[in-house]
Amino acid sequence: MVHDHHHPHDHDHHGDHGHDHHHDNQYSDMQARVRALETLLTEKGLIDPAAIDAIVETYETKVGPRNGAQVVARAWTDPGFAEWLKADATAAIGSLGFAGRQGEHMRAVFNTPDTHNIVVCTLCSCYPWAVLGLPPVWYKAPAYRSRAVINPRAVLEEFGVTLDKSKKIRVWDSTAELRYLVVPERPQGTQGMEADALADLVTRDSMIGTGLALSPEQRP
Repeated sequence: MVHDHHHPHDHDHHGDHGHDHHHDNQYSDMQARVRALETLLTEKGLIDPAAIDAIVETYETKVGPRNGAQVVARAWTDPGFAEWLKADATAAIGSLGFAGRQGEHMRAVFNTPDTHNIVVCTLCSCYPWAVLGLPPVWYKAPAYRSRAVINPRAVLEEFGVTLDKSKKIRVWDSTAELRYLVVPERPQGTQGMEADALADLVTRDSMIGTGLALSPEQRP
């Protein structure tokens, strides 16, 4: 589903979000068990809560998104793969060994000089775990989920992304059955770079649409 930011957001109810909430509740139950275990181990002095936070941060921003970064870098360097990604993202991503555990389908949306894409899940927090790892805390926040639809340009500016007023913003609504991967525009000055080096320029936020790919000078 696609929403132009000039129009009100009307969520198309097909009943699929009933599955979303069941899916999210399963995750919450698992999360609760993990939290209980963390609490027990912390109380026994076996782990440092700061160490747990550091591990979670690593998976959110480094380990998880590396899968998606490889997909994007491949699309930047292989026109045939890019076309496959546009036509059947689930199969193209699966060919690299990344597939969702619930069997959800993927769709890749490509940023262009004319259009910027941003992803949100308005009714819960469906997220492409297989390619982006753990969802960031803000992705689940009601403020992001509502405001990304109502005023995506302002949300992007809060993330430090100021787009030309002529650039259209399209908002894509994830569900349990269909999740989105934004393919950011390839940065200038990257001609001749190998896919592995290009993947270093692809951030998690750029694959959600709340960021842009890094320039070669910003490469970590």
